[in-house]
Parts: sequence; C-alpha cells; structure tokens
Amino acid sequence: MTDDVALLQQLRSAPELLAAVAACSPAERASQKSLRGLFPDELVRAAIGLQEARERAVGRLPHAERLWLTRTGLEQATSWHVAVHKAERFAGCGEVVDLCCGIGSDAAALSHRGQVMAIDRSPAMVLRAAWNAEVLGQPERLATRCGDVIAEDWAGRFVHADPDRRDGRDRPARWLEHYQPGLDWMQKLAATARGGAIKVGPASDFPGKFPGCEVELVSLSGECREATIWFGELAGAEPARATNLTTGESLAGKPADARRRLTDPIGSFLCDPDPAVVRAGLLDKLAEQHGMLRLDADEEYLTAEQPPATSLVTAFSVDAVLPAGIKDLKRHLRQQPAHHYEIKCRRLAIDVEDVRRQLPTGDAPPCVVIFCRIAGRARAVIGRRCEPVG
Repeated sequence: MTDDVALLQQLRSAPELLAAVAACSPAERASQKSLRGLFPDELVRAAIGLQEARERAVGRLPHAERLWLTRTGLEQATSWHVAVHKAERFAGCGEVVDLCCGIGSDAAALSHRGQVMAIDRSPAMVLRAAWNAEVLGQPERLATRCGDVIAEDWAGRFVHADPDRRDGRDRPARWLEHYQPGLDWMQKLAATARGGAIKVGPASDFPGKFPGCEVELVSLSGECREATIWFGELAGAEPARATNLTTGESLAGKPADARRRLTDPIGSFLCDPDPAVVRAGLLDKLAEQHGMLRLDADEEYLTAEQPPATSLVTAFSVDAVLPAGIKDLKRHLRQQPAHHYEIKCRRLAIDVEDVRRQLPTGDAPPCVVIFCRIAGRARAVIGRRCEPVG
C-alpha cells in the first residue's frame, strides 16, 4: 500500500476533519493553526487540498462536495455533461475499459451504460475513481485496477482513453506527441481496439493524425470543452462533428466539402459561430446549410438576411457598420448611449476593456459592438443580441 493510498484512507476515516476544513474561513485555512492542534499536519494539508478542489469542481461535477479530487485530477477530468454525452455512444457495448481513468468522471458516466473496468497507473487515482463511482455512478458495475496501459494489448476491446495532457512541466500540452501515453500509442489503440474514444484537448494538433476516425468537437455554454477521437465500431460515417451540448444540436460532415462563400456588404444579421463548429472545420458547411456567407476569408463571423434556425450560431441584428476607430464609434454611440456594452472580436487585436472604458454610457438598452473584417477592412458592427435558438 502506497503512502498516498494510506493517507487517502485516513482522510476518509476523518469526516470531522473534512467538516472542520469546510467550515473554516480562508484565513483560518491559510494559518492551519487550530486544525493542526487537533489533527496531524500531513492530514490537514491533504484535507485543505481536497476542500479547495471540491470548491473548484462546483458547476462542473455534480455532488462536488462529496467527491475525492486533486487539483491536477480535476483540471484533467471530463466535465459531467460531456462525460454523459460520450457514454451514450457506448450503450450496448458490453464491458468498456476506461484507460488512464484519473478521478473517474468518465468511468462513472460509463457505468450508467454498462460494465466498466477503470485502470490507472496511480493506486491513489484508482481508489478515487472507485469512491467517486459511489457518488456519481453505478458502483456495482465498476471494477478498478492499477496497471500500465501501454504494456497491455487492447485489441478487440471497447475502450475509452484519457491520456495525461501535461507536458512534463505541469503545463497543458498542445502536441499529441507530448501526451502520456503519446501519439504512437493512441494511433495503435485506434487501429486495433474494437471501438471507442480517445479524449484530447480541443486546441491540440489532432487534425490529420487519425485517418478513418471521427473527430467530435464538443461545446458547452459557449466554450469548446473537448475533442473526442471516435474509432472502430463507434466512429460515425463523417470525419468531423461539432456538437453543442447546451442545446443538443450536432453537425457532421467533411471539412473540405463545402465551398467558402464571401459577401460584401454585410447582411441584416451577423452570426457568431459555435467554437466547436470552427474547431471542427465545419464553418463553411454550416454556412451552406443555413444560407449564410462569410464576411471575410480570414474571419469566422458569418452573415445572413434572416436569423438562422440553428443553435450553432449566436445571431445579432445589425444596426450600423462603422470604421473600427474609437472616434467613429464614440461619435455614433453618443446619439443613444447604452447602459451596457458587450464587445466581441475574433481576429482583430482589440483591447476590449480599454474600448469599454471609452464608450459613452446612458439609459438605452444594452448593445453589442463586434470588431471584425468585412471584405478585408476592419469594421465595428453595432447590433443587438437575438433570442437564442433551442
């Protein structure tokens, strides 16, 4: 039994310490004086680290106050909505092996769909995954063991893999070669396992690395959360997919199939695409499907004469189009100053807070200022947010 496991078990056996830490003020936690008078120093430090991780997990994982977490484990864990979404595709697969399970959010979600074997090289993480399944999952369907996933053969199995996404210096790694296990292992897994999914960062260099697979980009609450490499029997027919989990809408296709269509001038509505669509390379397919056009070859913003019937864009009615300079913007807004400004930009280097400080304020309803390129020229589009679809 490792020291980490022994410490975890001591912590689980000391609910009075966990309750005391949860009730402490930040100043009391920083000094630890009163707590150390009652409990061993190492146990107090572990309890404080656990409580801080639980507080960070609120809104990301349900029942966060009961979970067994670490800061790094939480940073790498799949948010619950994303984990549940992925687990749905594994329904009916029989036993799924969750490789590099970490704190076990994916394993817990998978256990609602069938039998799961969760494996990690860290005995403490394996223990956390088992305990977290008691809170989030179906613990009777979950088995755990400590092991080296690189040393085993996963041919013919249904698997989910979540490689360590740090670069060795505790920073997020962008290159898949720097993951642990790395790209070679991931590619072999995708080629030999019966089917499954590999979780990678949405900003990582996955394009072109997994031929014959489906890459799904998932967004939640306007943020691109994960890229999932689906392979084998679980891969979809199209190579790319973008899914908005907030509404459930999804778009699949081949990034190169749609033609890029530009426009000048802007239409009645400016449309800001979901980040999952952009990262999946499906922007032109989305535009083609809903009658939208690009404002510029180097911009992701789209435009249309009617608000598109899709939740994969946020639409804004266009009130005015101005040069991007602050003087023109202030002159126009003085006519009817708003009490709040939402400022957006994608490709132009704009100091949003500096612009906001300079804008006139008044009693008019909130408005949106979007800095973008239209046919190669920097512009400021003044508009109003439309009601969301879905």
